[in-house]
Amino acid sequence: MAKKISLGDLPGVGPTTAEKLREAGFSSIESIAVASPAELASTADVGEATAAKIINAARQHAEIGGFETGDLVLERRKHVGKLTTGSTALDALLGGGIETRAITETYGEYASGKTQIAHQLAVNVQLPRERGGLDGSAIMIDTENTFRPERITQMAESAELAPKEVLKSIHVARAYNSNHQILLVDSASELAEQLKGTDRPVRLLIVDSLTAHFRAEYVGRGTLADRQQKLNRHLHDLMRFADLNNAVVMVTNQVLAKPDAFFGDPTRPIGGHILGHTATFRIYLRKSKGEKRIARLVDSPCLPEGEAVFSVTTEGIKD
Repeated sequence: MAKKISLGDLPGVGPTTAEKLREAGFSSIESIAVASPAELASTADVGEATAAKIINAARQHAEIGGFETGDLVLERRKHVGKLTTGSTALDALLGGGIETRAITETYGEYASGKTQIAHQLAVNVQLPRERGGLDGSAIMIDTENTFRPERITQMAESAELAPKEVLKSIHVARAYNSNHQILLVDSASELAEQLKGTDRPVRLLIVDSLTAHFRAEYVGRGTLADRQQKLNRHLHDLMRFADLNNAVVMVTNQVLAKPDAFFGDPTRPIGGHILGHTATFRIYLRKSKGEKRIARLVDSPCLPEGEAVFSVTTEGIKD
């Protein structure tokens, strides 16, 4: 195992460059190891060749990248955590809960339960591991002003947790436009780095909703390519966050109705193929009678498609 080194120990990184990197959100060796030379060059005002040298050195010390055998990947997968949703049926559909080191997307019409699940996860992540939690804290990027501390209080009381302590471990930021939303992921990475050594490391990042600002700012087909490129970068930043912090990344997504669909469900998620390919798990939520909701697992790398019924109650997400 390579000894722990700081940014200043990397070849080509002096005190000034190290400071520039920290300001740009590259606060750890791991974050530099997964960066691209172009990204690092523009951030730290160095040439691309120097940036590539810095990244290679960081990769050697961070022990990431390169080929490895399947048995080692399996061994590393044992460190992947599972976070309970509060519903045993929904957990079973997801193979035991929502995975860390992955992006889980929920999409559906208004009032289908997307924000309710987000609130519930922010509470459940603080539970001990034997109760399906991850002993961690949560970060929420709120784009539609939907975060309600009163709802967290109800859910925390139902989970027999102290509401005040639970609220202290949820870090909320309101995103005012898509650029701000993208920058908040860098701020989230800095916060996660600060909390890494504490008893409440960041184990959950929620973006509710992922596409609202992109949808409002990029109108018409002429802006589609720019929107998708920006969304793609944003999703890769989220994926990087999930990997580096062994965290759950949960994003909610809006839908549109396809009026020319004569058969089947006309509801389609926003974000197109870019979001479809990048999200590890896709869950389609729809309303049923009363408190009941239906979750359909649409896409997963290792689980079969299926459906689960759960309820949104005053106490939170239940069977």
